[in-house]
Amino acid sequence: MLDNSWYAVEFSNLISTSPKLIKILDREIVAYRTTDGDIHAIDNTCIHRGAALVNGIIKDDCIVCPYHGWQFGADGNCVKIPANSPLVAIPKAAKMQTYPIREKHGWVWLFIGDGEPGELPELPNFPDVGAGKLRSIQGEFNWNANYERVIENGLDFAHAPFVHSGSFGNPDLPEIAELAIENYPSGACATVSLAATPPKGLWKFLVRGERAPIKTRTGFVLPNLTFLEVYLPFGQLTIWTAHVPIDLYTTVSKWMNFRSFFTGKWADSDTDRRTMKIFEQDRPIVESQRPQLIPPDLTAELFVPADALQLQYRKLRQKA
Repeated sequence: MLDNSWYAVEFSNLISTSPKLIKILDREIVAYRTTDGDIHAIDNTCIHRGAALVNGIIKDDCIVCPYHGWQFGADGNCVKIPANSPLVAIPKAAKMQTYPIREKHGWVWLFIGDGEPGELPELPNFPDVGAGKLRSIQGEFNWNANYERVIENGLDFAHAPFVHSGSFGNPDLPEIAELAIENYPSGACATVSLAATPPKGLWKFLVRGERAPIKTRTGFVLPNLTFLEVYLPFGQLTIWTAHVPIDLYTTVSKWMNFRSFFTGKWADSDTDRRTMKIFEQDRPIVESQRPQLIPPDLTAELFVPADALQLQYRKLRQKA
């Protein structure tokens, strides 16, 4: 796991003035908005008697513990203990841990690590996916696997003809051309043309005749984002995914799917079904990988030219 990093952990539109539980790296953190729209994050376990603050409410921009009604401000300091007389001072130790939290590109980001607010690194920088121009939906998928194994699966071109045969990737034409890695400050990507398979479902109405190879671009942004861009004959499909490490062996992938075709709401269910089908095809492979954690030694597993992007991920991960 990478410390001192900004992790994309939740969709922005799911954070409201009600407490929202976020699990990451064996931590339980509560996110909420104050009346000014700002977002805040605080430890879930009340310092008084260990009750879960997520079961409380937001009152006067403070989070209220459901057990004894203690109120904590956005800075984590307790501002009210109902059982105390107003003349009794609030103990200085009545303070909750808070976390730096920001919003960008539709996600909520938590900083996990050490550092003062003015010394934190910038959020990862990556291109806008054009959410205002494309139809988008979002969802999540649960894995019993380490998030880095999940990330590498998303960077693997060569598995498509076998794991996703019938969806995309042609098992009769599995060869991957030499990858040209494109690096940027917090990640890398590569582009290939994958042999196509006959379209099915709604897509068959958009394609006539033999399908040309499909230009496909995929990459990662440290510490936990991957993206996939598929340039279809009838439009572009883009999927950005935040792979949230709940613990060493549990991951939740929160995905945003953007499409330039079938932009009506009526096609959302088909898009959701196709996206989840891909994850379900990957699940038994990724969850069965051993060792469950990526080996720290770059020579512990074999790499061939088609694995160049995963190898670059491991190299940058070690430098981070």
